[in-house]
Amino acid sequence: MAGRMKEKTVLITGASTGIGKAAARALAEKSAAVVMISRDPGRGEAARAEIAVATGNPRITFLACDLARPAGVRAAAEEFRIRHDRLDVLINNAAIIPYRRLQTADGLETQFAVNHLAYFLLTNLLLDRLRATAPSRIVLVSSGLHRRAGLDFDDLQSEKRYRGMRVYGQTKLMNLLFMRILDRTLAGSGVTVNALSPGFTATDLGRSAPPLSRFVFRTFGKAPEKGADTVVFLASSSEVDGISGRYFNNRRAENVSKAAGDDAAAERLWKISARLAGLDAVGERRA
Repeated sequence: MAGRMKEKTVLITGASTGIGKAAARALAEKSAAVVMISRDPGRGEAARAEIAVATGNPRITFLACDLARPAGVRAAAEEFRIRHDRLDVLINNAAIIPYRRLQTADGLETQFAVNHLAYFLLTNLLLDRLRATAPSRIVLVSSGLHRRAGLDFDDLQSEKRYRGMRVYGQTKLMNLLFMRILDRTLAGSGVTVNALSPGFTATDLGRSAPPLSRFVFRTFGKAPEKGADTVVFLASSSEVDGISGRYFNNRRAENVSKAAGDDAAAERLWKISARLAGLDAVGERRA
């Protein structure tokens, strides 16, 4: 499997800790060139150096990016394009769960901005690179919590009512609605897009939670390496060559919730996301 990834370039967000870091290391062990994106330059560079030493793979690089800001996403995409002429696998993994409503300087609710809009914008900005490198893959880290979620388009950014885990489930539903339209858009291009649930994993997601919730995350969540297993599978395995538009759990494809299969909602969310991200169409940036 190492040989299969030797000529591949992988970009992964949220890569300095948890599932992202574990996936970055596993793909580095398969000899891929791995570009790690994280908000914190200190933690990101430390994770990059640790993985490079542990795997003996010198092709590990780091890009600092505030995924909560569309301007930050655009800057990271542009920096990636300057440094790399190919993109074989894009893994949208970064996520947060603030337990009180926070708003970015752009006026966006932070979970919506990081967990959905950053996926949408980064993917669209790099679609031409993915198409040029095809066959290539997009992997979206969603969650089984999408099954409990629904979208209120009159309160898409939770201004009327906010509960951290409920909003997290909504953003993970958004990931699947995004995949629905993207899969249709990419038909015949050689670029596939699939999503997954990593399961309940001991990560930093609960760092802003009350003490009891933090204890539950750290004590009962599975190891990040296990949470990353399906991420690595979708990024590297020949078993999913040509498979697109599916949702995976423990390496097996599963049906999504009824809400995640709503074409009208998917199209409406795409249009709203494009407006907020400053995109007129797939891969097209507004002046």
